Amino acid sequence: MMKKIPPEVYQRINNSFYNSDLVKWWDKDSPLNLIESILNPVRIKYFKRILNEIHFDAFSKKALEVGCGGGILSEAIARMGFMTTGIDPSSGSIQCAGEHSNKEGLMIKYLTGSGEEIPFQNKSFDVIFCCDVLEHVRDLPKVISEISRVLKHGGIFFYDTINRTFLSKMIVIKILQEWEYFSVLPDNLHVWEMFIRPEEMKRLLFSFDLQWVEHRGIVTCSPNPGILKNLHKRASGKLSCEDFSKVCRLKEGSSLQVSYMGYAIKK
Repeated sequence: MMKKIPPEVYQRINNSFYNSDLVKWWDKDSPLNLIESILNPVRIKYFKRILNEIHFDAFSKKALEVGCGGGILSEAIARMGFMTTGIDPSSGSIQCAGEHSNKEGLMIKYLTGSGEEIPFQNKSFDVIFCCDVLEHVRDLPKVISEISRVLKHGGIFFYDTINRTFLSKMIVIKILQEWEYFSVLPDNLHVWEMFIRPEEMKRLLFSFDLQWVEHRGIVTCSPNPGILKNLHKRASGKLSCEDFSKVCRLKEGSSLQVSYMGYAIKK
C-alpha cells in the first residue's frame, strides 16, 4: 500500500503557491481558471452520467469537496442540486470561494481544513469529491481514511488524479511546467513522484472500505501537434488562457496514461 510521501520528495512541491497573491481562481486569464474552462466540463459530465446510471438523486443530499480551492468545482456540485460544503487548507482560497459563491447566489458552506483531518463527524456526507488534490497531499492513506470515515455507508467517492507514467512526466512535468517554450503552470506545482498509479489507488480504496468501481481516462479532443502549437502561443503571449481554453478540449476516454477519474462506493 502507498505510504506517506518522504520529506525529501514532499519539500519539492510548491503547495505554498495556493497561499500566494498569484492565485486568481476566477480570473479568465489565470492558468488556474483552466480548471473551470477545460477540466470541469469533462469531469462534471462524467459525474452526472454515473449518478444518472445508478439512479442517485442529488436533491437534498450532502456533498463535500475536499481541497476545494477557490470553489470552481464546488459551485458546479451545488448546481447539480447537492447541499454543498468545501474545505481547503488555504484560508485565502476559502475566502475567495465564499465571496464568489455569494455573488452567484449559491448556498455553499466553506471551511478551512485539510484532507488529513476532515473537520466533520463520521458518516456526515452522501457524496465526496476530491479532484486535483490527491497528487498534492503528504499523507495519501490518511486522506483516503478520513474520506471513508466521513462518508455514509453506500455513499459515493468521486475523484480524479494523475498517473505516474513516462507520458505523464513528459506532458505534466516537462511540457506544462518546465519547458518555457510550452509551459502554462508554475514551477513545481506538481512533482512526478507524487502521482498515483491506478492500481495503487484501487488498493488504497479497498483497504479503507471503499469499493472501487471504475477508472476512466481524461484525454484530449485535438491532435497533439495542434495542442503543442497552441501551448507555445499561450507561453509566448500570443494566446490568452481564455482563448487557449476555447481551442483545447478534453473528453472521457479509455487511456489512463496521463490523467484519470473514477469512483468508489463506501461498503
